[in-house]
Amino acid sequence: MKNSIKNITAIALVAFMTFSFTTIKGDKKEIKVAESKVVWKGYKVTGAHDGLISIKSGHLNFDQDKLIGGAFIIDMSTITVTDLEGEYKGKLEGHLKSDDFFGVEKFPTASLKFTKVKPTGKNSYEVIGDITIKGKTESITFELSVYGNKANAALKIDRSKFDVRYGSTSFFDDLKDKAIYDEFDIIADLQF
Repeated sequence: MKNSIKNITAIALVAFMTFSFTTIKGDKKEIKVAESKVVWKGYKVTGAHDGLISIKSGHLNFDQDKLIGGAFIIDMSTITVTDLEGEYKGKLEGHLKSDDFFGVEKFPTASLKFTKVKPTGKNSYEVIGDITIKGKTESITFELSVYGNKANAALKIDRSKFDVRYGSTSFFDDLKDKAIYDEFDIIADLQF
């Protein structure tokens, strides 16, 4: 009887230890931030501007080879402009970081957390997530592809939903050729 109790206790202890160190949600793959690239592009009536922004941290969750989740934090202070040089580059970068746009001093990060992932093909997924910019959270849907240890995604974000008002026809009338479109693009090339 004593041996049976010891055996049951040993089995329970081994099972407890196994479950304690087993990740139920699958493998968590950390994003290699230095090797990943995030490009932004904003549009206005008279043209467009583009640049880069850095990932502060992020990960993708997999169940075997199937994507099941993910989350990212973006360092808003790293907004740079790549289509301008000199004085105009500095002015636009400063303006994008100001309260007119992303209010980086008050809101130094933005985030994206996957809430639902649905396979749409061998390496492609439809992702629904919660994106937070300037303290406001909205749902977003986008496509993401995974190939080996790389992933890429293209997001279209409506800045007016995050109270980014400058030059927006959603908030101001009669802007004419000074209007800046509400939607901007994010293209992410990720390595993990």
